[in-house]
Amino acid sequence: MDINSALTIFSAFAQETRLVVFRKLVKAGPQGMPAGEISSALAIPHNTLSFHLGHLKRAGIIKATKRGRSIIYSADFEQVNALILFLLQDCCSPQVNGDEALQNCVVGALPELLAALSATQNSGA
Repeated sequence: MDINSALTIFSAFAQETRLVVFRKLVKAGPQGMPAGEISSALAIPHNTLSFHLGHLKRAGIIKATKRGRSIIYSADFEQVNALILFLLQDCCSPQVNGDEALQNCVVGALPELLAALSATQNSGA
């Protein structure tokens, strides 16, 4: 991910409704949710939600898939991972953290962190 892509995503997240919608889609997992369910769950009017979903989609952080007569929205987890890696790409460099950089590397711990988050989500916590 380059800096301009990251800035586009952060710009999309810099609005409360869009951030709430995105977090709802992350919680929904890869299967996503239809727009009507998102609207009902978050008490956001359809036209307002449509505007914000469009903004998130243009930022490249969510996907929209047509399924029958519905459009299913889901978080783009590849983009989420790319954003996290972009933010942390230098955290393990010896110039930043000294010789113990690789032992304490947050990026190296990401797979375990993501597994723990997934387990928490699946347990209903």
